[in-house]
Amino acid sequence: MEIREVRFVRGVTGSEGLPEPMRPTVAFFGRSNVGKSSAINALVRRKGLARSSSRPGRTTEVNYFDVDGKWYLADTPGYGYARLSKTDMERIARRLSWFAGAQEVPIRLAVVVFDAALGLQDSDRETVSVLRDAGRLVLLLGNKSDKGRRNDVTNHIRQAMKEYPDSTVIRYSAETGEGRGELLAVIGGTIRS
Repeated sequence: MEIREVRFVRGVTGSEGLPEPMRPTVAFFGRSNVGKSSAINALVRRKGLARSSSRPGRTTEVNYFDVDGKWYLADTPGYGYARLSKTDMERIARRLSWFAGAQEVPIRLAVVVFDAALGLQDSDRETVSVLRDAGRLVLLLGNKSDKGRRNDVTNHIRQAMKEYPDSTVIRYSAETGEGRGELLAVIGGTIRS
């Protein structure tokens, strides 16, 4: 599978804003500053498509992108940033929980991006739990595999595989392109099914 054309559709805060027609959706979840936007941009090979901010917690909408007129890529707000106000953190948590479980959103694959140099965090595990409770197929994407010590990255990827043996875990680098082909193959398989 190769991606040819990607365009921004809209930012969504609730069911009334969902794009029409509904298409299979691949949704990306991840902590603030985990490199989720960079991972998306590397996947679609478009710099600046998914925008990151120097101020974590700035994105509050679920941003929809049309991919080749066949499926949607959804970029969700980052979670787990402690410097946000309690109100803002609760608002983001509610939005993520709604989106993860919304029956009207045909999420075929939920990609949880984590920092391979740091390993899975409790907030990542909570997100996986919410997604699984909603019946979503979860893939764990260990981004920043080119950062940190090689042994640490390898151990964190192995630990994620051990914790979630029934989920695909991919070692990924937005910088080097490691894991892109594997991620595209999984997306292609889930979009067609």
